[in-house]
Amino acid sequence: MGRPETPGPVCQNSDVLGERIRNRRQELGLTAQQLAKAAELSPAQVSQIERGNSDPSLEALRRIARALATPLFDLFSERSEQPVRVIREADRMIIRSPHGGLSYSRVSPGSGQLEVLAGELEPGAASSDALWSHPPSEECVLVSVGTLTLEVDGDAIELRAGDSAYFESAHPHRFVNHTDATVSFTISVTPPSY
Repeated sequence: MGRPETPGPVCQNSDVLGERIRNRRQELGLTAQQLAKAAELSPAQVSQIERGNSDPSLEALRRIARALATPLFDLFSERSEQPVRVIREADRMIIRSPHGGLSYSRVSPGSGQLEVLAGELEPGAASSDALWSHPPSEECVLVSVGTLTLEVDGDAIELRAGDSAYFESAHPHRFVNHTDATVSFTISVTPPSY
C-alpha cells in the first residue's frame, strides 16, 4: 500500500499566477487595494498572491477573477494566436481545491470563447460551499464516471454516467458528490467565466 495522497496546491506555479494577476490588475488601472476591496480579500492577501508567496484558495481565485472581469483559467494560461492548439494530457493545467475534494484540468486552450474542463469530485465533496453564480454563460456538464448531483436554484438533479445537463451560469449552482466513489465529469462553458 502506498502512502496516502495529500492535496496539492491549488495551482501549480504561484509565481506565474501572481505575475498574471498583477499584470491584469495594472492593465485595468487598479491598485492592489482596489483589487482587494473588489475581491473581498485583505490587501495583504492580494500582495502575497501577486508576489507568489501564497497558495490562494480556489474561492480566493474566483473572487480575484471576478474582480478582474477575467475567466478564472485565463489567469493560468498564455495567449496564443496559433490556429490549432494541442493540449497534451501531461501538460494540462490543474487546479485543486485547498482541501483536496475537487480538481479541474483545463482541456481547452485559454483565451477562447469555449472553455472545457475535466473535473473530479471526491466522495462527500462539493464544488463550492454554497451555490455559486457568475456572469451569463452557458454550461453543459457530462458525467463520465459515477453519480453527480447538480444543484441549481435549490433543485437537486442526479446525473449518472452518460447523463448531461445544460444550464445558464447566472443561476446559482454547484456540483456535489453524495456517493462513496470519485465522480469524473466534463464541463463546457461558453463564454468562459470565473
